[in-house]
Amino acid sequence: MNNQKWHETKIRIRYKDTDRMGVVYYGNYLTFFEVARAEFMRDLGLPYSQMESEGFSLAVIEAVAKYHANVGYDAVVTVKTMLSAPGKVRIRFDYRVFDEEGKLLVDGHTMHACIGENMKPKRIPPHLHKVVQENIST
Repeated sequence: MNNQKWHETKIRIRYKDTDRMGVVYYGNYLTFFEVARAEFMRDLGLPYSQMESEGFSLAVIEAVAKYHANVGYDAVVTVKTMLSAPGKVRIRFDYRVFDEEGKLLVDGHTMHACIGENMKPKRIPPHLHKVVQENIST
């Protein structure tokens, strides 16, 4: 994968993110994916608030995470996010979460369907499709 297409978001692990064993609760990695995805889209000039005001959203239709290692409270993780080639209605985001030493903790992806205000599938608007095409991995 082309490293130049990865967007990086840093997240500090809060106490509430950990479980009884003192490590990040596995479900919270999906929240980290969401935070990183929102920051990525904002940096591309398409924050979710703008998309919604234009009458469309990107609904998650699939989420996958593979766990390799873990961290605990007060660690800083880096979530790398990248776009994959879009379809007519779908967009895929890929993620890699690393600890401060660069060890891979989790990797995964989310698939999103573009939907209109009526909650029905909708073609990806041309301006979003253009931004995605310009920022996909090759």
